[in-house]
Amino acid sequence: MSRRPTPRVDPSVAEPSDSELLSGLRAADTAAFDALYARYRAPLFSFLVRLSGRRWLAEDLLQDTWLRLAKHAVELPPDTALRPWLFTVARNAFVSYRRWALLDADRLRELGLWPGRASETPFELAAATETERALEAGLAALPLAQREVLLLCAVERMEPSEAAEVLGLKPEAVRQRLSRARSTLAEHIGRAERIRS
Repeated sequence: MSRRPTPRVDPSVAEPSDSELLSGLRAADTAAFDALYARYRAPLFSFLVRLSGRRWLAEDLLQDTWLRLAKHAVELPPDTALRPWLFTVARNAFVSYRRWALLDADRLRELGLWPGRASETPFELAAATETERALEAGLAALPLAQREVLLLCAVERMEPSEAAEVLGLKPEAVRQRLSRARSTLAEHIGRAERIRS
């Protein structure tokens, strides 16, 4: 199998800004969409996987996010901060799914058809280290409000003001939730380490 050579990037050529790409997207420039996709696909997917805990769901929600961008690009003001806008759309897609899933789960529970949790495969269990499992378990155990803030600020490296825009909160509320999330996560990991020893 031959590998493609990595294209060399000319450092003197600046990457187009989000607003330039948004202008291109409004003009139906597919290259602008491709550039935005290349820029934000991985961070959005990572956020959605950690938020939902399911890769297949994150893929669906990511697709919804990109469809909404394509559909609403012409309506966005030229000065739209695209990164927070995309994360807001992704989060809202998850919240909508979760609301729907809870309603659906209640109906299935009433009928006695609620399935059990799918177990991890042996490969998945072997691949994860104990610390990673403790971290993922701690993250999953966080209340959604704390998990969202932690993912946006610590993983996606958003400033509290950006995360506040995504979540519809004040920056101070984001900082408080972030502090609580870090404390709760540290306690969870500490408990897991004490149990192991």
